[in-house]
Amino acid sequence: MLKISNVETFYGKIQALRGVDIEVNNGEIVSLIGSNGAGKSTLLMTISGVNKAKNGIITLNGDNIQNKDPHIIVNLGISQVPEGRRIFSRLTVEENLKLGAYINEKGKFFDKDIKEVYDLFPVLNDRKTQRGGTLSGGEQQMLAIGRALMSKPKVLLLDEPSLGIAPKLVNQIFTSIKNINKEKNVTIFLVEQNAKKALELADRAYVLVNGKVTIKGTGKELLKNKDIQAAYLEGGTKN
Repeated sequence: MLKISNVETFYGKIQALRGVDIEVNNGEIVSLIGSNGAGKSTLLMTISGVNKAKNGIITLNGDNIQNKDPHIIVNLGISQVPEGRRIFSRLTVEENLKLGAYINEKGKFFDKDIKEVYDLFPVLNDRKTQRGGTLSGGEQQMLAIGRALMSKPKVLLLDEPSLGIAPKLVNQIFTSIKNINKEKNVTIFLVEQNAKKALELADRAYVLVNGKVTIKGTGKELLKNKDIQAAYLEGGTKN
């Protein structure tokens, strides 16, 4: 479905991605773990068209999408939930969700789509007239995910969804991600600081070190890998 082949991305003369090869198959949850500065967020932004790859190929269902503009990427079926959520704090919950629906003609199904988001995150329905900036961190993350779902994506890119969220809400967020995948048939590519939870959720996973994939396998295999346990799972929170 989504295939990243030998992708290289630079910030000026600094190389952030060094020949990255990753596949995300239809219906999967694939996790990407690695330390701060490894290039995880850069990869997601390269997929979504915010950053431009210098070399390599990115395809969606066999079609080359590399370096297309972000709004075209969204129209093709890839939506990203960025690190830090980046909701519009002065707009209401419902206004934030409307923005996610405006990308194309799918917005005409707004009533049905927004009901699905409210069913997934009932607290957003309770707070639909509140400004986004008044929500808790966990509620803002739910809003960011809901906004991305309003474009009816085939692939959802999630960048650090547990970052800055109270522990009691983290499990709820991860349960919702699983439900989005299984019940709504949305393929998930997850970058996550909580390596243990990311690997537990994943069908398959990759480790990114200094812009290169160093280890890959099933989520269960990586959980049992002693090198990964030492680097990322001691305490369960190392990014």
